[in-house]
Amino acid sequence: MSAVATRSTRGGASERSSRRWAAAAFLGPGALYLSIFFVLPLGLIVSYAFLTRGRFGGVVPEVTLENFARLFEPVYLQVIGTSIGTAAITTTLALLLGFPTAYVISRLPRRWRVTALILVLLPFWTNFLIRTYAWIILLNDAGWINGALQGLGIVDDPIRMLYTQPAVITGLLYIYLPLMILPLYSAIERIDPALEEAATNLGASRWRVFRTITIPLALPGMLIGSVFVFVPSMANFVIPELIGGGKSLLLGNLIRDQFLKARDWPFGAALALVLTAILVILLVLQARAAARAEGGGARAHS
Repeated sequence: MSAVATRSTRGGASERSSRRWAAAAFLGPGALYLSIFFVLPLGLIVSYAFLTRGRFGGVVPEVTLENFARLFEPVYLQVIGTSIGTAAITTTLALLLGFPTAYVISRLPRRWRVTALILVLLPFWTNFLIRTYAWIILLNDAGWINGALQGLGIVDDPIRMLYTQPAVITGLLYIYLPLMILPLYSAIERIDPALEEAATNLGASRWRVFRTITIPLALPGMLIGSVFVFVPSMANFVIPELIGGGKSLLLGNLIRDQFLKARDWPFGAALALVLTAILVILLVLQARAAARAEGGGARAHS
């Protein structure tokens, strides 16, 4: 009996060891990739944020909290506030446009859904800078939009559209709208049609069905899409630079300028940590809200 037990113990240990090696083989490449391209750069950013800028740029190994104290200066608080406001407006507009688009796509016949999703993703097949310069051609004083308005007799003089805050929001909305539509489509497409049909049979109006069933069950997709749009809208620096003419300074522009122009790497790292902290806070809030929504959906199913 003892020999059998010993062999069984050895066999179990060998099996556990082989499982660990198999798990390491599968997880190793991904863990290595994350370590090199995420953990290491994030560690450098965190360490730089607490160091001192050198006299001619670079970093001096002197620990300080001055970089974080500078964040509360009015000029930088204004940039952070403008960035949050611009990203919030862009996210709201993306949600207002993306929800009905995703809803319509999810209600199309299955043979047309793939075509519709391809059309949503089609702009991503074109270079980012080319799409941005296309908007410059559309929005400038001699562009197609002003030309059409003048040709139709709606306006006599060109409307100032380029190098304005609405132009920046338009560019951000155009770039990131697909990132709102796709999570919304995924959430709406999973809603059981039997729930909406049952509510209709019980006398609920279409608006009430939409308000009490569709929207709550689509909430996880709304939250994910909002995070996908909000964070990159704050960090984008190409669109404010090209479409905004550099007049609209967002957090992404400020971080880029600190690293490449002012050569103040520690302060740039502190600003990058602010952006990272906002992302983490949004992800935590999104996870909690999604958990509550799923709990409510489970109670509705029961």
